[in-house]
Amino acid sequence: MTYKSPRRPQFFYTTAPLPCPYVPGRTERKVVTEIAGPEADALHDRLSRAGFRRSHNIAYAPVCPSCQACVPIRIPVARFVPDRTLRRIARANAASEGFEVPARATTEQFQLFQRYQQARHGEGDMASMSFYDYRAMVEDTPITTTMVEFRDPDGPLLGACLTDRLGDGLSAVYSYFAPELARRSLGTYAVLWLIARAKALGLPYVYLGYWVPESRKMAYKARFRPSEILSGGVWRALTEADTEPRTEAFWPQSAG
Repeated sequence: MTYKSPRRPQFFYTTAPLPCPYVPGRTERKVVTEIAGPEADALHDRLSRAGFRRSHNIAYAPVCPSCQACVPIRIPVARFVPDRTLRRIARANAASEGFEVPARATTEQFQLFQRYQQARHGEGDMASMSFYDYRAMVEDTPITTTMVEFRDPDGPLLGACLTDRLGDGLSAVYSYFAPELARRSLGTYAVLWLIARAKALGLPYVYLGYWVPESRKMAYKARFRPSEILSGGVWRALTEADTEPRTEAFWPQSAG
């Protein structure tokens, strides 16, 4: 008879209020839990489907009592149809290639990451990250994670996207790109690349994290249509009505 140790309980904690990074003047609170152990991939899959995101070995979801601005969003790749703007972005970057490499921090990545942070998020905490902080962000992962590097032929690094592999899709954890190439919309192109990659792998979804209509930096995620949002614990199609000003609550469902 083989002894099987009992499954350890999964503990969830709520963080103290902090300034919201997306909507000025608001505070945020998160529910967090550790992703660890031999079942880390399966746990991460369940949490992702419930609207959680990963940072290092922690999964988190917003539980702000007076705000429901953060809406989990994903793209069903089989039904995705790029609009004219997305097709133009794909053409502008047609010469670029994406390369999946192990989740290992490099000096080249970090230098580009620093330039991106200073140009786009100079007021944020990530702008002061050291190489060791960056390395922890990339390498401190208990699940299957890769870095997708984007380059023109024989050229330097143009952008990168830290990506988690899920049982039902790919999850874009964090992306950055050369700030001087903003007109090429490399962040959007990274999402288009992930959609094509997920389709090639037979995976049904690309998870984009939180769509925040009130945040200019996060509102772009609704551009990819069709998309699905998590509403009342159920994934459903994003509609035009969802993009209008609303008071309806969108809450991640507890993974249990």
